[in-house]
Amino acid sequence: MAQIKNVAIQMDHVAGINIAGDSTFAMGLEAQVRGYNLFHYTPDRLSMRDGKIFATAEPMKLRDVKGDHFELGAPERIDLSTMDVVLLRQDPPFDMSYITSTHLLERIHPATLVVNDPAWVRNSPEKIFVTEFADLMPKTLISRDPAEIRRFREEMGDMILKPLYGNGGAGVFHSTRDDRNLSSLLEMFGQLFREPYIAQEYLPAVRKGDKRIILVEGEPVGAINRVPAEHDSRSNMHVGGRAEATELTDREKEICRRIGPALRERGFIFVGIDVIGDYLTEINVTSPTGIREIKKFGGVDAAALMWDAVEARRGWAA
Repeated sequence: MAQIKNVAIQMDHVAGINIAGDSTFAMGLEAQVRGYNLFHYTPDRLSMRDGKIFATAEPMKLRDVKGDHFELGAPERIDLSTMDVVLLRQDPPFDMSYITSTHLLERIHPATLVVNDPAWVRNSPEKIFVTEFADLMPKTLISRDPAEIRRFREEMGDMILKPLYGNGGAGVFHSTRDDRNLSSLLEMFGQLFREPYIAQEYLPAVRKGDKRIILVEGEPVGAINRVPAEHDSRSNMHVGGRAEATELTDREKEICRRIGPALRERGFIFVGIDVIGDYLTEINVTSPTGIREIKKFGGVDAAALMWDAVEARRGWAA
């Protein structure tokens, strides 16, 4: 008799997700198809007691039906070391709460396979990890020194200013050379964030789209192009960006070849990168999205490929 496989998903609450574009939901659906038992818990239900890692989790059933997409059972206190796999999938911000969860999950990995490896998630912040490939990136400054940021804008002309540990397009500003609001913007950022900010050369190619490329075990498997709305610089789909089918260019394939070894060295199973024009802008290792959109436009089922990789890691593959 085949052993029942148990998968716990650490995520933002399933009740609040948009199933049309949620990659965690797609991963859960595919796990369910494969006969795995699913357990759902939010990060605030994670605990450590006497060196063991527990979560108050609910058995979960998923349905691809808008408005009726989940069913949760009675909460259970689960020793996460008894799980076969834990998916680390809550959205950033990449704050101390997020970092603490990686410290806790590190205690059970790899005996329980945590996807992605929590130690390397912690040590690979998405807008800092990418700077290891500076020659592939637009010109970039990480600083909270107003003088440095003004000097950077003077050199660049147009720039993008955004939080270093933000996500989903929140707090992303396009500042032009003659924009008189930069001082106010820096004052606001200074009040909101203790960390440095990231300033990046503005890439006009963003008007044609910001491409999300999904990599599994360091290899590109699919992509979607995200085109910003007419009056917005951000291409994120939940702020009005439009998804469209796309293929990888030779330059994008070269970018993937360059970063693939670093992803494999860090044990990253599922990664999403962002490319604008010829430039790599982010390497997303926390909870990258794009699975549903790629499949919708006739591309691969990246969730199935992710679980194939997990099964190979666990020795479940036939």
